[in-house]
Amino acid sequence: MEQTLSRQEASEAVQDYGWRFLLGTLRTSVRVGSLAQATALASDTVAVCGDDADRHLRVDVRPDRVVFTLQSLDLAAVTARDVELARQITATADRSGLLAEPEIGTETPRSVQILEIAIDALDIAGIRPFWKAVLGYTDEAGTEGPEDPLVDPVGQGPAIWFQQMDQPRPQRNRIHFDICVPHDEAPRRIETALAAGGRLLSATRAPAFWVLADLEGNEACVTTWQGRDD
Repeated sequence: MEQTLSRQEASEAVQDYGWRFLLGTLRTSVRVGSLAQATALASDTVAVCGDDADRHLRVDVRPDRVVFTLQSLDLAAVTARDVELARQITATADRSGLLAEPEIGTETPRSVQILEIAIDALDIAGIRPFWKAVLGYTDEAGTEGPEDPLVDPVGQGPAIWFQQMDQPRPQRNRIHFDICVPHDEAPRRIETALAAGGRLLSATRAPAFWVLADLEGNEACVTTWQGRDD
């Protein structure tokens, strides 16, 4: 059995390699100059990962960048092997004259991140089957309970999780976005959202999450891995 790492252990283990820990995964981005270069880097990376590629690595190849995600798919968690693969992928990019980085504090459109959709519900077990069916989603490995999150089996769509309500809230939106960003990206992301007309509704659970809203009260949470192990 592979050694599963805590959030703190995973984050610290890959920080110097240009990766960040996000929602049980490791993620980095490598900017490239063409789709051919992106494809070549992806091919080199798969070769380096060897037999572990299929069970640990996901690759999003674009003409301007390649986004790498690592997770032990059987455990739905980050393991020591994922950290070693992150180190090897960074070294592979470096040999090609490319940089693995989370794109924090740069002029790029955004850092690496993961999007979740949160649905508030009184009867989570009652509505979960509908969302699983209508989206074509499935249970995440190891979380198959009637109130557990749902994930896209091909990894293209955002995860869905359900938040328990204690009473109806007809005057408040009941679906909101969670934007999981690197812990060192969160302050800049919040600052830019507020400068763009947003409002900070709550920081009581920071740095796990901050609750923001647009001018009409529609909510979004900026989240990080920090503050969740207490």
